[in-house]
Amino acid sequence: MFTSLKKAGFALAIVAGLSGAAVCAQAAETYKLDPSHTSVIFVVNHLGFSNFQGRFGGATGDLTLDRENPAASSASISIDLAQIDSGVEALDNHMKSADFFDVANHPTATFKSTSVELTGETTATITGDLTILGQTKPVVFDVTLTGEGDNPMSSTHTLGFAATATVTRSEFGMTYLVPAVSDDVELQISTEFLQQK
Repeated sequence: MFTSLKKAGFALAIVAGLSGAAVCAQAAETYKLDPSHTSVIFVVNHLGFSNFQGRFGGATGDLTLDRENPAASSASISIDLAQIDSGVEALDNHMKSADFFDVANHPTATFKSTSVELTGETTATITGDLTILGQTKPVVFDVTLTGEGDNPMSSTHTLGFAATATVTRSEFGMTYLVPAVSDDVELQISTEFLQQK
């Protein structure tokens, strides 16, 4: 099961969907995603020449952590697709169009966890429903606890996670330029969750 840096039992669910485990009986804890310390990166292969990276801003999310019963933990994340950032304005505008994310009709992407399987002291696989372009498909994230403790800047108890998954974009109806721009898209999430009192 997950263990914190202080060696107290603990675990999680993310993003996206995060979920966790513990050794002491206690009420479920609630957390909110810290958008100022969250990075959602996408990686696609471009014409076989490069692995191009961009990011999504505007992430929000919630985590309910049941340390005694990890299966009862849950999490959700929402991403504002209008805040896509490739570093190239013309490309950002194209990705917001109907060729890709169709932001005018589908402004957000969401992930809601459905299950968690602990795979080590600081790792888990988190399965959940990812919704893009109005289509919902199951996605599995590999999640690692990167830190737990009281934030020295705010004294707020904080959980940090890294998560990765591979999404096949054509499954959501996004087929433009496949396979010149890869069908498989790697997602890399680094995030902090702040405990709510």
